[in-house]
Amino acid sequence: MVDPIDILVAGGHGQVGQALAHAAWPRNVRLHRPTRSDLDLTGEAALSEAFRRTRFAAVINAAAFTAVDAAQEQAGDAFSANALIPARLADATRRTGIPLIQLSTDCVFDGRLDRPYAEDDATGPISVYGASKLAGEIAVLSANPRAVVVRTAWVVSARARNFVRTILEAAAERSELSVIADRVGSPTSADDLARALITLTTAMIADPAAPTGVYHCVNAGEASWADLATEAVRLAGLRTAIVPIPATDRPAAAPRPGNSRLSCQRLTRDHGVRMRDWRPALADIVADLKREKGAP
Repeated sequence: MVDPIDILVAGGHGQVGQALAHAAWPRNVRLHRPTRSDLDLTGEAALSEAFRRTRFAAVINAAAFTAVDAAQEQAGDAFSANALIPARLADATRRTGIPLIQLSTDCVFDGRLDRPYAEDDATGPISVYGASKLAGEIAVLSANPRAVVVRTAWVVSARARNFVRTILEAAAERSELSVIADRVGSPTSADDLARALITLTTAMIADPAAPTGVYHCVNAGEASWADLATEAVRLAGLRTAIVPIPATDRPAAAPRPGNSRLSCQRLTRDHGVRMRDWRPALADIVADLKREKGAP
């Protein structure tokens, strides 16, 4: 009989956490996805007790304060969730000698490059959210030598609230939608991201000498928000017109990078992960949403 492998997923009921729960792990893996009421990540005593009760083989931290605009006014809450909690998880995993996989974001960059960002490009967040996530990266990489930071961007799925679900719900009721066209990024399927995280996490568990550091993980290709909305509407069979607009037409509390494209070459080189193009990934998401609604 193969011994079970216990993995703690912090933020396990968010979009990425749900994707991890639905993904195909090795049969002996047991995911632990405590709710906030089950495990208070802000409390050191609660975290210590969780590690005392269960001998985890790895921790994936998908917990985060992700309300980018709200973070501008709630900086304390953003830094608590995005920097303090990762620091505590890094300390706990370092003491037990296990890997920590920390989810991060394209928002650690200022978005001014004219090419996809590589992992070693200079960071320069332009929002409180981005600054808090960068602080979390620094905390885990400095505390646990077996830590890995996985930056992703524009995550969408058939679960939870995200851009694609919002657009399709609005498109079902309106004949025209205005969507920002001058921000470009790499749309990412939560399910595809989850599969990459499985490869990375199992490799880290199996080999203490596995490469660590920062990796980018997004679907291949690029799109503007308007491109993504147009393709989602087309795949859903809706007739809604997507009207491209500049970001200046829709001011927000927090600035966003104009270029959120990320290069995944390091992930492919070190772990053999090749992310498919975002279009077929989006087609799978829209098909799942159709099935959810009982559409043919």
